[in-house]
Amino acid sequence: MEKLSKIDLREGGFAGLKEHRFVMDSRVFGSGKEPQTWDGMGHFVYLADARFMPKGQTMMHGHREVDVISVMVKGRIDHKGSLEHGQSIQAKQVQVQRAGGEGFSHNEINPDSIENQMIQLWVMPERLGEPAGYQLYSPNHGELTPVYGGAEQSFDSRTQISVANLNAGNEITLPSSALIYVSDGSVTLANETVSAGTLVRSSVAQLDAKLTAIEASQVIVISLLDS
Repeated sequence: MEKLSKIDLREGGFAGLKEHRFVMDSRVFGSGKEPQTWDGMGHFVYLADARFMPKGQTMMHGHREVDVISVMVKGRIDHKGSLEHGQSIQAKQVQVQRAGGEGFSHNEINPDSIENQMIQLWVMPERLGEPAGYQLYSPNHGELTPVYGGAEQSFDSRTQISVANLNAGNEITLPSSALIYVSDGSVTLANETVSAGTLVRSSVAQLDAKLTAIEASQVIVISLLDS
């Protein structure tokens, strides 16, 4: 089991937010990949743990041919842009935006006077030229809920992203091979305690495929459906 902690990474950011980048896949970022960051898996290429400053915002910007998954950890954001303008995303919810060939523009805004926290993930599309689209999810509490990938999701992909919002003692079964990000709280994995701000690369040969929440926690799991 490999682990990458926030304390091992440089804090960066832009506009009204600060962030730690955990995944910057070399297939996309090339020589711009930050040294400590990991490559992704499948079509998953980017993961950043961001803190929006009070009243902070990303400023309006655009994307094309990428799927952007935003997992709210704490606080909320107001979403402005070409897809579902005016939507509000609350803690524990997940926003998925497909740029496709059409593209989209957006600005994510912290409306509050305290910091919030949001995890952003990027997945490259398996087919180019898809229409832009938007989906908001409220994962089921206490279980691992797929929010991206698979034929039953709004955005089909063989790369699957799932989110679990857990209470102390909740247990979930992990895929046979996965990247696991603990975005809040702490969990037990392979008889080790893994705290918030830690990315884990695991396989079933290394652990018993079970994760247990020590306290109220949130985890994000990236896996391949054909693995």
